[in-house]
Amino acid sequence: MATPVTLPQYLAASARARGGHTAVVDPGVGSIGYAELDALSDALRDALRGMGVGRGDRVGLYLRKSIDAVAALFGILKAGAAYVPVDPGAPAERNAYILHDCGARAVVLERGFQKGFEEALAGLGAPTPPSLVLDGTRAGASLREALARAPDAGAPSRGEPAPPAPDDLAYILYTSGSTGRPKGVMLSHRNAVAFVDWCSAVFDPRPEDRFSSHAPFHFDLSVLDLYVAIKHGATLVLVGSELGKDPARLAPLIAEERISVWYSAPSILSLLAQYGDLASRDYGALRIVLFAGEVFPVKHLRALQRLLPHPAYYNLYGPTETNVCTWHPIPAHVPDDRTQPYPIGKVCAHLRARVVDEAGRDVPRGQEGELCIAGDNVMKGYWNLPEQSARAFLAEASGERWYRTGDVVTEDADGVYTYVGRRDRMVKRRGYRVELGEIEACLYRHPAVAEAAAIALPHEDGVRIKAFLACREGKRPSLIELKRFCSEHLPLYMVPDAFSFQPSLPKTSTDKVDYQRLKELA
Repeated sequence: MATPVTLPQYLAASARARGGHTAVVDPGVGSIGYAELDALSDALRDALRGMGVGRGDRVGLYLRKSIDAVAALFGILKAGAAYVPVDPGAPAERNAYILHDCGARAVVLERGFQKGFEEALAGLGAPTPPSLVLDGTRAGASLREALARAPDAGAPSRGEPAPPAPDDLAYILYTSGSTGRPKGVMLSHRNAVAFVDWCSAVFDPRPEDRFSSHAPFHFDLSVLDLYVAIKHGATLVLVGSELGKDPARLAPLIAEERISVWYSAPSILSLLAQYGDLASRDYGALRIVLFAGEVFPVKHLRALQRLLPHPAYYNLYGPTETNVCTWHPIPAHVPDDRTQPYPIGKVCAHLRARVVDEAGRDVPRGQEGELCIAGDNVMKGYWNLPEQSARAFLAEASGERWYRTGDVVTEDADGVYTYVGRRDRMVKRRGYRVELGEIEACLYRHPAVAEAAAIALPHEDGVRIKAFLACREGKRPSLIELKRFCSEHLPLYMVPDAFSFQPSLPKTSTDKVDYQRLKELA
């Protein structure tokens, strides 16, 4: 059989080879086999075609993580469209903006989100796209029932759909944007398949593996979970958003579900090491622990490794625009005297890296510069933002596309990269990319706020975000009111940890907010 070149082919191949094997488990809810998952996604593909969805369209995915959601995203891909997942826990206003911005041709959503979504779209002056509405999520049953209610249910097939091509969009992942609005990172089948194939070569996935699905589907870590597992006919174990943040419940689930490949942000692993009571259970099935998205404090990594000494540990690095682009194996025993985080490692074998100065010139090894990446993993660009897309790449006479990560690194004599910091005002928090400007844009919308600035402060568990506010006279809101306001307009991981009220914000000589002075105040 030829090597699959688009994502739906992974599912089709595993369904043929391992039709009765469990493809996805939703603990406490149910499971689904490969043949059944393949058939259910086919049914959604046909329903979407009946709704007018075709190759190149975008389809919104507004579902909680579930077997229904996995079947839905494969159905969208089979229809030749790109899926655009939104965070069910984020404000409806933000999700409506995303799906309106990408021009979603249709939406697959839960009924519980429908009213808020439609009201938010109306607030934008946007029509509601055709929707397939599920009554909750129940191991595929809700999707089947929604399909049975669809207007074209039972209609004869309209012939073979046009399959997606390798360079077609597969999904758009929206990340925090410096303008105050999220921006859509466009990834093709070629981008995703190049990454999955690299994972296959490096991590030796096996059909008997049980992969964690800790990352939400709107987060780029989910690409490894979903497609490496499905490609190799392994089992994907879904971890819900609330459970995934609770180490007391998450730790026993990893043991009981016999998870063998774990992938998450370091902050989750830190919580497991501190509060998961890992010494009380058998984790013999766990053979690989992968982490990415932020710096892993060495003291927590050391503690985790002592509690779980048998797995191989790997530090993966890369922005959404490239997925993973460098990797670093962690030694079997983190030395007691090590205090510095481990490097982000060497560039993945199928990619190329270089370190440049502000003018885009290569710097000598050992000197700090911005990491740039080229190769098949690199995004197509940002949805409907041609100027930002152009700025994201080095201008090369050769025409080669070098993505500017914005991360400052150094490279040693062995080609190992060490992360130094950010070139702009973007930080990583709980594995998510956070543009401090988007938090400020939210705070400026509060009627009592005259000036707002957000800074990131180092913390042993990553970063803490502190907001400084100058308020209109006599209108200083309470901390509870501010927290509530932010949670209504931002994802929870972007809500500031602390607020500081000032008569006015300090300014530089050019009348810009003096962020350095704010850090001194903090």
